[in-house]
Amino acid sequence: MQNHILSHMLAGIVRDYGQPVMIWQAGTLLGTLLVAWLLARLVRHKLDSHRRARHEAVRFGAESLHKALFPLLGGVLVWVAETVLDDYMSTSLLELALVPLIGIALIYILFFIARRVFGRTGQAHAWLSIAERIVSVAVWIGMVVTVLGIQDEVLRWMASVRFRIGTAHMTLLSLTTGLMWVCATLIFALWLGSAYEDRVMRAHSVDANLRVVLARVGRALLVLAALLISFSLVGIDITVLGVFGGALGVGLGFGLQKIASNYVSGFIILIDRSLRIGDTINVSGLQGMVTEIRTRYTTVRGLDGIETLIPNEKLITDVVQNHSSYLTRGYAKAAVQIAYTSDLERAMALLVEAARGVERVLEEPAPAAYLVGFGTDGINLELGFWVEEAAKGTTGTRSTVNRNIWRLFNEHGISIPYARRDVHLVGSLPAILGSAVEIAQDPAIDAAHGTAADSSNSGTGLARDASTGA
Repeated sequence: MQNHILSHMLAGIVRDYGQPVMIWQAGTLLGTLLVAWLLARLVRHKLDSHRRARHEAVRFGAESLHKALFPLLGGVLVWVAETVLDDYMSTSLLELALVPLIGIALIYILFFIARRVFGRTGQAHAWLSIAERIVSVAVWIGMVVTVLGIQDEVLRWMASVRFRIGTAHMTLLSLTTGLMWVCATLIFALWLGSAYEDRVMRAHSVDANLRVVLARVGRALLVLAALLISFSLVGIDITVLGVFGGALGVGLGFGLQKIASNYVSGFIILIDRSLRIGDTINVSGLQGMVTEIRTRYTTVRGLDGIETLIPNEKLITDVVQNHSSYLTRGYAKAAVQIAYTSDLERAMALLVEAARGVERVLEEPAPAAYLVGFGTDGINLELGFWVEEAAKGTTGTRSTVNRNIWRLFNEHGISIPYARRDVHLVGSLPAILGSAVEIAQDPAIDAAHGTAADSSNSGTGLARDASTGA
């Protein structure tokens, strides 16, 4: 085994060590790596200026691609140099340098694909980091095996390990190869689906719900096609999927009917556009804004900031109140009462002025003041105005308008009346005072007061105040 290892790459390094050809190879390697570093820096600068306009998930995945530029370009240039110089001198050092360059580039490219596929939010999840470590270890083991030249022995050993799965006879090599094909086709399909989803979601000329439907259906079809292709490459008969499909249908009919109903309801909501992201809805007493519509559930953020996951079936079968509409403006009112002695026309003009310049209050239609009626204590006025994006709430806007009304009325002498009540005494004053004295001196009334005092302290205080006043 040792002689075989030394007859491969390491044997060439040992043979050329101390020879002038090693200096030429080292100079060629350093030159190609310097050119690769300059090219990688130039390409990275171009990609940086392009990715600034992209969303976070794309930038998150592009970081790994940038790290792969130098080893990838270096590997290509070293391979070109090795091919050109192979007819003139020994290229053992260049051949050895190709292994880590291509291996490291492969690691970062796989990282780029994984982060583009699974890092949709622009964050590295724990399981994604674990998968990247596994890929790194596997690639480094492959590089070591290649450098030592024992890849043929490893492959023969894997082919000699045989076992059975059901009625199929398999080897460790065939199983590993099949799993690699399945993973590769699935990841490639998910990558294509991710790029397709990015392109569809940026098509602002298409309705938002329709974009979500097209993106998810497209990704599902790509994954299905990848599974069928990978099964064919591995050698699995696709016709056996008919039995699996029948069993899956039975399972959906019994145990998974709720889940299937939620998925179907989700597509119905997205297709008929009955709900949109940003709508303020009320369902089963829960009021909030729709922040996300998934195929299984819809996320609603309540007025307290807590997000609730509502199954899509509930949004189809229950009564849903949608407080939003295609017209985002809403009508608001501010009621006020002025004294009969105030200038009516001036007060109505001040009401209109109070609504002007307030944030989210529309100038067209313009605010208008109305005389609603004549009340007991004053004249009832009302200010009507239109608020932009009323689904976000109108309380703050109405509060600002009311404060402006209070300030303008105080500045221009418009008074807001207090409630007044007139008390008329029937009979002469001496007769009324005499009746009060008789009531205070009556023992039966005092006893009644004492009983009331036992049951209510407030009643005692009132009775004593009345007796003292008498």
